[in-house]
Parts: sequence; C-alpha cells; structure tokens
Amino acid sequence: MDFIILNTDLIQITLDPPTIAPMLIPPTPLIASGFSTVNSMAVCVEGDELPQSLQAPMPYMCPPYTVPGMGTVAVTLKPANKTSVVTDKGKAVLLKGSTFDAKFSVTVPAQMPPPVSSPDPASTKTGTAMFITTNTLAQAE
Repeated sequence: MDFIILNTDLIQITLDPPTIAPMLIPPTPLIASGFSTVNSMAVCVEGDELPQSLQAPMPYMCPPYTVPGMGTVAVTLKPANKTSVVTDKGKAVLLKGSTFDAKFSVTVPAQMPPPVSSPDPASTKTGTAMFITTNTLAQAE
C-alpha cells in the first residue's frame, strides 16, 4: 500500500552531476487523466508521469561543456510506482513509491566554449525521479 498520486502533485527529476537541465530543477506539477477522484482530485494514471511541459526538447549543460546543448527527458516507472491491483480505465494508478529512473537523451550536444568548441561526447545522461504528493490519506496497492 502506498499513497495515490493526484492532479497537481509533483514530479522531481534530478540528473546525475555534473549535468544540469534548468527546466528540471524545480518540481513540475502533474496533470491527471484518471476518471477516479480522491478528495475531488483526479488520480494520476500510467502515462501521466511525465508532464507535457517536460516532453519538449530542453537546454542542458555538462561542465566543462558550458555552451548549452539540447535534449529530451524520459522516465521509467518501477513496479512500486504503480498499482498492481487497482486500475482506472484499464490503466495502473500512480503511487508515490520509491525513486525511479530518468534518462536525458542528447539531441544537440553541449559544447566547450570557443576557441575549443568540442562537443559533449555523451549521448545520454542518467538520473532519478520521484513523486511528491500532498495526499496523506488515500492509498492503494
């Protein structure tokens, strides 16, 4: 049993240092698409874990590559982050659970500043994600 993630609860994505993606620094609100509600708030279901605002390409830096590059972020839920019994419209309901995996895929590499201007050789960056909820009552498994 764990706490159900509700509309406007947050996801916090942290990339492993030294990678920095400014858009990922503040926690981002989730937008629930579930039909069920808890305290008049819609529940988040599988597919709601990455808000639309974080699905677009975003700038990143990875010192010493301080001229920003671009990339996209993806998250992979663990079994502890979704219900195994309860569903909403056939989809698992999101649970607070434990931290889960985040991956940042580089589309345009960051660069060292001129005159060197060499690109960041890593095409992917790793990190973690976690849900932050204000729900302290409703739980599911």
